[in-house]
Amino acid sequence: MVTICYAGPSKNARIWQKSMDAALRAFGDSSIFYASEPEHVDPTKVDFLLYAPNSPVTDLTPFSNLKAIQSLWAGVDRLISRTDLPAGTPVLRMVDQGLTQGMAEYVTAHVLRYHLGLDAVLLASREGRWDEDLAPPPASRRRVGIMGLGTLGKAVAAALRPLGFQLSGWSRSPKEESAITCFHGMAQLPDFLASTDILVILLPLTDETRGLLDHDRLALLPQGAALINAARGPILPEAALLRALEHNLAAATLDVFDTEPLPPEHAFWQHEKITITPHIASCTHPETASKEVVRQIGRYIDGLPFEHIAERSRGY
Repeated sequence: MVTICYAGPSKNARIWQKSMDAALRAFGDSSIFYASEPEHVDPTKVDFLLYAPNSPVTDLTPFSNLKAIQSLWAGVDRLISRTDLPAGTPVLRMVDQGLTQGMAEYVTAHVLRYHLGLDAVLLASREGRWDEDLAPPPASRRRVGIMGLGTLGKAVAAALRPLGFQLSGWSRSPKEESAITCFHGMAQLPDFLASTDILVILLPLTDETRGLLDHDRLALLPQGAALINAARGPILPEAALLRALEHNLAAATLDVFDTEPLPPEHAFWQHEKITITPHIASCTHPETASKEVVRQIGRYIDGLPFEHIAERSRGY
């Protein structure tokens, strides 16, 4: 018997139960037991833990015989930094079609918003102004830079490519992607930023990326640039962002923050150049993610190695 235990927010337990039941029926192996509540199973007998950082399970120590922990979020930084994470237990990143599609939709919407100048258009509409100077340039003249060319970054590039934008990407190590001008490493970061009109941040949070977009680097963005942070808040220091918005940055869309939920008294809420969304850019959908969970378990049953294993030394 292979035992799976859900350890995410209780409010989502029912939909995960329904989705996992459907995925397991399709898989057709009756030797897999699924528990939707941790208190209903002996933790020492759990083989696979489905875990989200906002889980009510605050201690992983009792789960002493895990074969793997499946993250229910795309990012794994909050999971692999835990001191009670069992040593040697693989942590699997969530790579899910629904999650990836959601990120592509979110980023595309905000890139188009900034490219088309929709904020100014809507303001003119409310004020009853007919302003033909608000017509946007062709997409071919707008430079969109994507920081992070992993699964999500590639999906965003694929969504934007047919619209005709000039696409560039920056990553830790060299990449080759069709129709994308690729930059890599710290030495090439200044050139990447200087050639970006709309910056999309999709990097994992690691020791190297924490505080990466400081004041000096944000100052490299062209006058009037905009940015979209759908990665992790600490990559973009708050004070540096506020200072950049006073100088060269025209706007910022933020989906992630140092503290979540964002405190009511935070300066971002009232800033006229900042748009806040509540960490909804890319959400895991149980209906599709459950199929990925069962696929990974199927690999284990068949004696195959897991896929999408997080590298703890790198932080993602």
